[in-house]
Amino acid sequence: MTPVRRRTLEILLEAHRAMGAYEVLDRLADDGFGRQPPVAYRALEFLVEHGLAHRLQRLNAFAACLHPGEDHAPVFLICRECDKVAETNAPAVRRELHAAAGVQGFKVERATIEALGLCPVCAEGRE
Repeated sequence: MTPVRRRTLEILLEAHRAMGAYEVLDRLADDGFGRQPPVAYRALEFLVEHGLAHRLQRLNAFAACLHPGEDHAPVFLICRECDKVAETNAPAVRRELHAAAGVQGFKVERATIEALGLCPVCAEGRE
């Protein structure tokens, strides 16, 4: 793992939340890795490809994987009020997805499941 990839992973782990590529780029630049967007994007894509991070389409952001090296079935719970992201393991959801795809003759290689709703703090504020 190159120094920029290692630092990118550290940044995601330190944040405890999803981060946009430009936010990661700013942190990398502060650490002397340059300010060219491809630097951050290449590092983030490497981390995603190797199971060390996840890309969250809804937020156009990245988050460190909480279970690197493990075969797991993450589902991301995204709060629509505060953008907090929780990663939870949901193997039953994955099994159903693979079964439904199999009926169509489709083999799922990678899937990111994102659920939008309210986190406990934001939901409590609405009661």
